[in-house]
Amino acid sequence: MKKYETVMVFSTAIAEEETQALVEKFKNLIAKNGTVESVDDWGKRRLAYPINDENDGYYVLVNFSCEPDFPAELDRVYKITDGVLRSLIVAKDE
Repeated sequence: MKKYETVMVFSTAIAEEETQALVEKFKNLIAKNGTVESVDDWGKRRLAYPINDENDGYYVLVNFSCEPDFPAELDRVYKITDGVLRSLIVAKDE
């Protein structure tokens, strides 16, 4: 199993309950396919540049370990989920 970290930026146009539901959805998806090591909720922050006419985003960082084929599936799910402005998955050095 390799170690990864992912940063998710959610839209602030959706309700806070919906944002928390999305965070739980992705934590559960990662836990089902690997091991969640830590979740760091950064909260609402200003974006470096507007995305879809939004200036703020809700940031969450998750460190996890999984098999090398899972990050591609996770990225696919990010792209088809409403409310996700941006996401990034990075393999960590061990």
